[in-house]
Amino acid sequence: MRRVWTWALTGLAPWLLPAAAAAEERGYGWGWGMHPMWGVWGLGIGLMMLVFWGAVIVVIVLGIRWFVSQGRPPQSDRALDILRQRYASGEIGKEEFEAKKRDLG
Repeated sequence: MRRVWTWALTGLAPWLLPAAAAAEERGYGWGWGMHPMWGVWGLGIGLMMLVFWGAVIVVIVLGIRWFVSQGRPPQSDRALDILRQRYASGEIGKEEFEAKKRDLG
């Protein structure tokens, strides 16, 4: 009969020991006060997390804008294009073209 109890207790010990550890007041020793991460350190870590995710979002947005702009031709100055067309069609002379080009640029 003694062997049965020994075997039963030995077999149950691995199941009962974690329950005994969980029943302790607070295993990490900070007592019933606030956890130290709730103070200034917790605030600093929270702010750093916001900065990190803000930087990740900014990098993603800039990457998308760069990727989308790769498919477009470079934007030219519309006023200068019109001026060149007028000069090419003969509406304005060289002196007027140069003067207006200086005014635009």
